[in-house]
Amino acid sequence: MAAHLKKRVYEEFSKVVQVPHEEAPAKKLRLSKPSKSAALHIDLCKATSSTDALQYLLQFARKPVEAESVEGVIRILLEHYYKETDNSVRLKIASLLGLLSKTQGFSPDCIVDDFINTLANEKSHQVLAQLLDTLLVIGTQLPDSPAVRHRLIEVACKHLSDMYFGVRNKCLQLLGCLGVAASPLAKDGGLRDVQSIISDYFTDQDPRVRTAALKAMLQLHDGGVKIHEIIYEQQACRLLWDDYQQVRSAAVRMVWVLSQLYPESIVPIPSSNEEIRLVDDAFGKISHMVSDGSWMVRVQAAKTLGSMLQVSPHFLEQTLDKKLMSDLRRKRTAHERAKDLFASGEFSSGRKWADDAPKEKLDTNTVNLIASGACGAFVHGLEDEMFEVRIAAVEALCELARSSPSFAEKCLDFLVDMFNDEIEEVRLQSIHALREISTHITLREDQLDTVLAVLEDSSRDIREALHELICYTNVSTKECVQLALLELLKNLSKYPTDRSSVWKCLKFLGSRHPTLVLPLVPELLNTHPYFDTPEPDMDDPAYMAVLVLVFNAARWCPTMPALFSDHTFRHYAYLRDSLSHLVPPLRLPGSGLDLEDSRGAWASVESPQLFLQQSLSRVSTIQNLEAPGAQELLDLTIRDLRRLGELQTELEGSADFCATYLGCQLLLMKALQEKLWNMAVPLCYKQHVTATAAAQQQILEETYKLEFLYSGLKQRHVASVHHVRLQARALQLVMRARSRPGSALESLTSSCEAFVQDLASFQRLFALELPQLQDGFAEELLRAMPRLSCCSPLELVTVLQATLRQSSLLPLAPPEQVQRASAAILEPTGESDNPLRFTSGLVLALDVDATLEHVQEPQNCVKVQVLYPDGQSHVIHPKPGDFRRPGPGRHRLITQVYLSHTSWTEPSHIEVRLLLAYSSLSKLGWGDSLDGLPTPEATVEGTIPLSKPVKVFIMPKLAAG
Repeated sequence: MAAHLKKRVYEEFSKVVQVPHEEAPAKKLRLSKPSKSAALHIDLCKATSSTDALQYLLQFARKPVEAESVEGVIRILLEHYYKETDNSVRLKIASLLGLLSKTQGFSPDCIVDDFINTLANEKSHQVLAQLLDTLLVIGTQLPDSPAVRHRLIEVACKHLSDMYFGVRNKCLQLLGCLGVAASPLAKDGGLRDVQSIISDYFTDQDPRVRTAALKAMLQLHDGGVKIHEIIYEQQACRLLWDDYQQVRSAAVRMVWVLSQLYPESIVPIPSSNEEIRLVDDAFGKISHMVSDGSWMVRVQAAKTLGSMLQVSPHFLEQTLDKKLMSDLRRKRTAHERAKDLFASGEFSSGRKWADDAPKEKLDTNTVNLIASGACGAFVHGLEDEMFEVRIAAVEALCELARSSPSFAEKCLDFLVDMFNDEIEEVRLQSIHALREISTHITLREDQLDTVLAVLEDSSRDIREALHELICYTNVSTKECVQLALLELLKNLSKYPTDRSSVWKCLKFLGSRHPTLVLPLVPELLNTHPYFDTPEPDMDDPAYMAVLVLVFNAARWCPTMPALFSDHTFRHYAYLRDSLSHLVPPLRLPGSGLDLEDSRGAWASVESPQLFLQQSLSRVSTIQNLEAPGAQELLDLTIRDLRRLGELQTELEGSADFCATYLGCQLLLMKALQEKLWNMAVPLCYKQHVTATAAAQQQILEETYKLEFLYSGLKQRHVASVHHVRLQARALQLVMRARSRPGSALESLTSSCEAFVQDLASFQRLFALELPQLQDGFAEELLRAMPRLSCCSPLELVTVLQATLRQSSLLPLAPPEQVQRASAAILEPTGESDNPLRFTSGLVLALDVDATLEHVQEPQNCVKVQVLYPDGQSHVIHPKPGDFRRPGPGRHRLITQVYLSHTSWTEPSHIEVRLLLAYSSLSKLGWGDSLDGLPTPEATVEGTIPLSKPVKVFIMPKLAAG
């Protein structure tokens, strides 16, 4: 009888039908929260002294306050504020009022009048300043209320005459933040605009107020208000000579802002009849600040010069010359000079001392216009005693040289001289600056000699930055190419770990200078027209470096292969297979090595982008095919896309993304075509379950790779990835129900609730992309969402199973400019057969050197994994200082991994690889979209293999004795 009942249960469950039963209606509970205002009122009433009140207020500040309770709490605080006589307590209450006004969901417009009334009777200047700061918070919280903003500006104008500098500072800050769209205000018996009111305090007796006035005016500019040009001559330029460094610093920015607003305006030169463009005049005045007494002002002035791209070329070039410009003084005509000579009287009789001295007297202050400013400004900056100023000067030179090729040529010597600076950071910045302007310059032999001397530097960062510089720099003669090659070979001999960087440098050097490498080929390859020369050793890194240089030059010089020996052709075939990223495809006559450039082959057929689009459009017709034909079409398309990525590097990321996406669809299709779907539930656990579960797990892993390994994806592509992941989770839920029918009724409830939450999250995140997912799996489920949220687990499984079997493949739009994150471990190479020996229980430091491509924020997501032969796995998170950035989109990881293990009887290999850690919450911000509630999807974290594993031979041994 029991067996019969058990069989009956199995049969009923296999049909996945459940009879609905009536449940008692759940009672609704109403939760009431304790009033924060009442509790605060009780605490403040219990306070017997100001110290007790401060303690209660401090304790209250540590507790969160809900938006609906804020107004009541503020009323209680204001009530106690009026009763309190101690300034420190009122100051703390004023501070708390500002913090409460920032509460999300609370609109402070209902308490503006109360706050303004508190200002009328306040006698303490510190409390008044804090209350004005609270009004500033309220004003920024109400951007759509012009009436409130106007009232607050009037309050600020009223208290601008306060004797305390802190009150005046807060008033000016209020005017700067809220006076963006203010109408003229009544002050001093007339209507004045906000700018004129603020400019009155440029001459305040307190330097802190002068600084606040300048910052308020700059805030107006940031808010979209155009500053009046008259401020330039009357106030801003005068403040450059202020005694207070903070005032001078703010004045530098003010002068720069005005020079960008009115660059072509004409301003007079003092003590002269000449006129000058405003941007040129500002450039000269800011250049003079490079010699300021404060190093922070000098840094700001140097950085500001780099952004003044509209300055005239002759002023710009004068910054590199310490000699005074004769053109800055008005030249007199010959008639005027003769007239002055006649008016001077008789010639010198010698009876008077200096009676023949020039009658013209110069005021040294009037020569400071450009002569002591722009003249030699960058020379002073590059020779400054503070390395921060030197770095700022180098950056400014770089910015100006990028927009002016003629200036780039003139500042080349100065940047090259900075390669010998005593501070490593300055040397590194000067190398990067020269790299930025490399398209405008050509190095002479003497300059190249100075540059290459840096290859002796012990810093690996300096050497690699210099390799990067040589990659993109043009040289003038073949002697320069030969000199660069010799110095790089010395670098390779002294620092063998620079091998890959040196080879890459020579690759670009050869491709940029093929005509200069051509006459050097017989000497470099040691060939002779009549005699056979010995074949070099292919294991010599120096010889391989020479071949990389020659082969890359031969790509653009078709006559060069005629100078090659027979063994050179064989060596080319070897290097083309082993170092294909360094050796290009060449057309070598004879020897059967005619390799056509892949770009030419693609150009003769069709564009690669068109091929990618056609491949994806061909897959969209898969619904019209039977299962075997559809799978075969997906297989062929995936193969074509992967081959496209191999041949076209610019489409590698897009093609690989599409191939991986279609691979997920193929796995899903195969899993849904398994025979287990046509079997009874009691039998499906024994057949095909393992294969389907493995496919489902692989689909999930691939979707995380699609989401986190590829950068540049649009939101619709991310939605497609999450759509596939949703299908994989539905398949996982159905498989669990069919493989464990006995316990499904009890264990599936939580899984079904989690899936419904995932579906709701998908709907919220990709609401705008849902029209592009029509006729898909998610759309079918969302239509039945109200019924799914209240149905039983067995009914949900029934719907999922039917929807999965009927869902079609969603078309994928071709992605553009997608990059795939990747990594390659350079050290250790894994080629050594000699084990690294160390004492068991102690530590072995293993140097790890890796290159990272298109990895965003590697300091937070890249980890090193060490896998031991016994299955133990250690994951190490490198320090942020171990990451370098040699170029855009590329990073370098140079770190040490510490290994330790018990003793082994014989040497064994360990595996070292790089992992990419991911978190769905950090990537998409699910918590915000779900009102702060954690979901199963939001807490998913894991790692993705980022590089191929490298095997290292180690041998821990027992300690001697």
